[in-house]
Amino acid sequence: MADTELTTLLAVLNSKRAHVLGILEGLDEEALRRPVLPSGWTCLGLVQHLALDDEKFWFRAVAAGERTAIEEVLGSGQDAWQVAPGKAAEEIFDLYRREGELADALLAGADLDAAPRWWPDFFGGWRYDNLREVILHVITETATHAGHLDAVREIIDGRQRLVVT
Repeated sequence: MADTELTTLLAVLNSKRAHVLGILEGLDEEALRRPVLPSGWTCLGLVQHLALDDEKFWFRAVAAGERTAIEEVLGSGQDAWQVAPGKAAEEIFDLYRREGELADALLAGADLDAAPRWWPDFFGGWRYDNLREVILHVITETATHAGHLDAVREIIDGRQRLVVT
């Protein structure tokens, strides 16, 4: 199969998704739920944010116009950064993986020049014009948050993802 722009974009996105999950490997529930920075977010809250506010929102709701996802986005009232106390870390990791898989399925064979099928009113006049811009936005968000997780992991236990010698 010939490499295409879409294939390349999805490969980059999937490498960033793997980075997010990989940097958290080996942390216990307490470490995943403990705020490390003054802003108060947790590693688990960040992963849930990526699952709901990035993967689900941008791909299922905005790009695909999936009615159920739109209704959940508009009506949930949930702060994606706050993980319910009874939810196990693996549930959040599974949610992130599942939203990524759903996004990949929606994007398979997509037209990068196609306009988003839904756009929320709360953005006012600002918008992305095509699917390419939506994908690049999610790549940027995911890479940025992966960097946040790298720094937090180093603070927690000294682990560094990339060690330069």
